[in-house]
Amino acid sequence: MSENASSPGGAGTANGNSSGDPADSRPGGPLPGDGESIVVPPSILKQQAGWAQPGQSQPSAGATKTEDTPQIFASNVRRQENSEAGYDENPPGVGKLGVILGTVLTLLLVGSGVTLYLVNKDGGDSKSDTAAKPDAVKTAPATPTADPVPPIKDSAKVLPTITGEFGKKAGIEVPGEQADGSFVVKVLSEGSGAKVEKNSWASVDYTAKDWNTGKDIPSSYDEKGKPQIFQAGTDALIPALDQAVLGKKAGSRLLVVAPPAAAFGAQGNPSMSIGAKDNLVFVIDIRNANAPDAVVGGTVTPPPADFPQVKDNGKKPAEITPVKGAAEPTELKSHVLIKGTGPKVEKGEKVVVQYTGALFKDGKVFDSSLSKGQAFSFPVGGGQVIAGWDQGLEGQTVGSRVELVIPAALAYGDKGQGDIPANSTLVFVVDILDAGQG
Repeated sequence: MSENASSPGGAGTANGNSSGDPADSRPGGPLPGDGESIVVPPSILKQQAGWAQPGQSQPSAGATKTEDTPQIFASNVRRQENSEAGYDENPPGVGKLGVILGTVLTLLLVGSGVTLYLVNKDGGDSKSDTAAKPDAVKTAPATPTADPVPPIKDSAKVLPTITGEFGKKAGIEVPGEQADGSFVVKVLSEGSGAKVEKNSWASVDYTAKDWNTGKDIPSSYDEKGKPQIFQAGTDALIPALDQAVLGKKAGSRLLVVAPPAAAFGAQGNPSMSIGAKDNLVFVIDIRNANAPDAVVGGTVTPPPADFPQVKDNGKKPAEITPVKGAAEPTELKSHVLIKGTGPKVEKGEKVVVQYTGALFKDGKVFDSSLSKGQAFSFPVGGGQVIAGWDQGLEGQTVGSRVELVIPAALAYGDKGQGDIPANSTLVFVVDILDAGQG
């Protein structure tokens, strides 16, 4: 399933709270070849991308949509320059982009100055006085705003009938009567796992249907479907997901009835044949919930004698002690410190991890998500992290803690980065908190 497919979850307003997404800082620093970046306000970016709410998801160029292909809840997260290692920071100097923006700004300022001069010169002139009066200036019409999201209720006049158990595709039968416009979130069965708080990383499975047409919306339980993973309460998704899971426990099954304002708004989603006035029905199974500072737990298997030794410091960066006299490897080496019981991480999946990175030669820590209190996420095999991460985490199980010893050729090579000297072998301790489609 492609991340560029149309999404039944759509997107809300990204506010940058989802620190650690691919647009955010990466462990260690920018990859070689990273170019100049433009930081665009989320409101503009979402409109251009078709992700504003209300709105519709836009399939990527060349993407083929099929009715039986599970869709994803696309999200959009603004870049944040919060890496202690200077990762993803704007390049030094203004560059071509800075020159262009500077020129535009200069022209605007000059134009404003000329206008003010023409308006205010010869102050006794009645025409000039009229031009300077606010009521003589035609103002642009107000920009239409989206309908407000209704308050969440746990019941309504009429509700769909739901069958099936948590962890399996639900049966949804909509009544003949139309929905009354309520935004309903009803707990069908309560789990015993961690509670989803604002900024928690949640992964959910879902079944969905259009109430108005009775048409099924592709489900994560369909063939090749994946659970949706996102940071809750950040407005990155439509309220039908983003708000619905807040305060609920992992292991719970929810019925969500979403009026247009809590789904795709006045525009609907033509790519999914969802009309502007359609109410949607979701049955959401909350698989996992992880706080931003969560770490994995379990029985630790010490690394081999030729591996750097690792001391667990809970929610603080791990202590990594190099082996004296150990030769630096020329190939990627890995050791599972804690074996997780979750599914294997597949190429293309979005993973949420905590990490500590240190130099092989002396154990000096150069970066850690734990020092920020914010887990990091990225698509495995997507080239958004160093090659040693893409190769070393694929096939590992969710819930695992993995030690990676990465030669320079699979890290930053002869370029170095920040506190990382050129030709450095790196050691990472990585907790795999969750994986899914994001």
